[in-house]
Amino acid sequence: MNDVPATFDLLMGELDYPMFIVTTATDQRCAGCLVGFATQTSIDPSRFLVCLSKRNHTYRVAREAGVLAVHLVPADGGDLAELFGGQTGDRLDKFERCEWWPGPAGVPILARCENWFTGRIITRVDAGDHDAFLLEPIAAAAGANRGELNFRRARWIEPGHPS
Repeated sequence: MNDVPATFDLLMGELDYPMFIVTTATDQRCAGCLVGFATQTSIDPSRFLVCLSKRNHTYRVAREAGVLAVHLVPADGGDLAELFGGQTGDRLDKFERCEWWPGPAGVPILARCENWFTGRIITRVDAGDHDAFLLEPIAAAAGANRGELNFRRARWIEPGHPS
């Protein structure tokens, strides 16, 4: 029998799933991070699941928020992925370094991400070192389809949150 955890990690490393930037806001602060663990979970009613690392600044803000924005990172958005994945909101204001506007419930909508949706947080579930946030879409925008940034192109980004 093989080493199941190592083999599982190898298999997951072969997947080339899309990367997302999730943003959120409370009355006091905005936050955002690069996310790889996310998927649609239902067609009718529409539902989407996004997982946030418990070490992440965005996770701490999202626990107090009611809405998350999920942005599809454009294929040419490596610098944006680096900002939201390689930096931590504990140390700097990421939103001072990019263009954005306040969307539903005040969540930041990133100007370079033409494809996005916001979702009301229905529930949050412990999923190990991440929590899973189940979202009900409340607003969405579909811009030009330029492809998205995938895991293989973003895997070089060192996480900005503390270990």
